[in-house]
Amino acid sequence: MILALETSCDDTCAAVVSAEGEIASNVIASQGLLHARYGGVVPEIASRHHLELVDAVTADALERAGARLDDIDTVAVTRGPGLIGALLVGVSSAKALAATRQLPLVPVDHLHGHVVASTLGPDPVAAPYLSLVASGGHTFLARVDHPSGYSILGQTLDDAAGEAFDKGARLLGLGYPGGPAIDRLAREGDPAAFDFPRSAPGELDFSFSGLKTSLLYVIRDLGAEAESRAADLAASYQRAIVDALVERTRAGLEREGLERLAIGGGVAANSELRAAVEGLDAEVWVPPVELCTDNAAMIAGAARFLEPVEYPGYLGLDAVARL
Repeated sequence: MILALETSCDDTCAAVVSAEGEIASNVIASQGLLHARYGGVVPEIASRHHLELVDAVTADALERAGARLDDIDTVAVTRGPGLIGALLVGVSSAKALAATRQLPLVPVDHLHGHVVASTLGPDPVAAPYLSLVASGGHTFLARVDHPSGYSILGQTLDDAAGEAFDKGARLLGLGYPGGPAIDRLAREGDPAAFDFPRSAPGELDFSFSGLKTSLLYVIRDLGAEAESRAADLAASYQRAIVDALVERTRAGLEREGLERLAIGGGVAANSELRAAVEGLDAEVWVPPVELCTDNAAMIAGAARFLEPVEYPGYLGLDAVARL
């Protein structure tokens, strides 16, 4: 059994997963409401709340799994990328848990977790496959020939898709996080009402900064009318983001000759994206929403395919904001 911790941003997460990928528990303590008043994550506040929550969340994960620490064979933890203060809480806690029982520890790349999220559960995706990861901090396409690693084929050159959603929501006067807010409002609007640009910086790369600027100009030109057209703006803006993600994914499948696709990251919870990828000429794995946003089960999922560090070799392990 693998006990995993994930504290890369503002969610305190712990999970217990078997070596076969069966999720025994997956606990997520979100700080979303806490940071909503600031319009985004405040790193210092996030770190302090991780300190307060990590022990309780770990205990909850073990209890839900019907396990004790003595039943754990391996500890896994997100080493990076992410907010350095937040990461340090998870890394320190995982090192302590592993060291007290001299268990092996697996440091995991947070993005690797998103790439292999669909290898968990009763219907795991099999390599080779194309992975689309779209989150608040990252957007990229990767080829996966074995779940122990991945090769990036294209990535965002500026804003990530999730960041574009958050910035668009702020311009529309919606709440944080922006993705769910735009997704809800867009259901009431016309996605063809406004023709926002679909930037194409390269064959498989992404760019969303120009889209955000275009929304700003449209809102400015609409003036007082913008409030009454908010649903149409949200629907058209969301359609532009989803179109860009889906078109690059289609190109990636064709270029690499792959027949399987797995999506991951917080933006993979978007209802329009989840529906749109089903229209691609590929078998598609869309993980449940709780495996799209930050979670520890995906970290354990990645740890299954990585070489653990034996005690005491990991005692000097440090978190890294960028990998």
